[in-house]
Amino acid sequence: MPQNEYIEESIKKHGRRFDHEERKRKREARMVHKKADKAQKLHGLKAKLYNKKRHAEKVQMKKTIKQHEEKNSKKRSGEEPIQEGAIPAYLLDREKQSRAKVLSNMIKQKRKEKAGKWDVPLPKVKGIDEAEVFRVIKSGKRKGKQWKRMITKATFVGEGFTRKPPKYERFIRPMALRYKKAHVTHPELAATFCLPILSVKKNPSSPMYTQLGVITKGTVIEVNVSELGLVTQSGKVVWGKYAQVTNNPENDGCINAVLLV
Repeated sequence: MPQNEYIEESIKKHGRRFDHEERKRKREARMVHKKADKAQKLHGLKAKLYNKKRHAEKVQMKKTIKQHEEKNSKKRSGEEPIQEGAIPAYLLDREKQSRAKVLSNMIKQKRKEKAGKWDVPLPKVKGIDEAEVFRVIKSGKRKGKQWKRMITKATFVGEGFTRKPPKYERFIRPMALRYKKAHVTHPELAATFCLPILSVKKNPSSPMYTQLGVITKGTVIEVNVSELGLVTQSGKVVWGKYAQVTNNPENDGCINAVLLV
């Protein structure tokens, strides 16, 4: 290493200060104010040159911001100036639009999922108390411990589900109340199909019920609709679709749901 690069050598040997990144960030934040003060204090030719340089930087920054905004928006041909000359008949009903990055249906669907809002057949459902869903199980040699809970409602567990050792299992899901299939009615076809359940998407009563896979009236579940042969606009087969449970499964012994089309 050259003789005068002692700072780089020190960094290699001992590293930087613990607060180096924080100090660097603060220094960069202060630079904006320092530049503004400098621009106000300079006079004459130096001021002209400095302001010209700052102006060029600002123009470049605005151009970059505009490019990013254009990427996320779509420009329709209606917004562009009308060109001279007639458009051929075969182009009249074709919509011209130059788009760099448009949100596809899949991304919109994901956003809708994140928000947890769907147009459902049962928009309002009566909430279920925890005392109704969980039954206290007494454990220990003298039955003095009361930290275990048995779920009294219908539940869904995935294919690769393995129980914890019974000694350490907090939430017990009885085998008799586990369901793998649901009777799903297609509102447009007016037909009912027995479809496998893929997951519990949202239980309106509590996020904990969703996590545990508790299925009650109004719960949104994901079902496998590959048997129905539904196809997307691009021609791909739809694998999973959402359905809302319309009955009380623990009373009826089966899950009835309506497909959310």
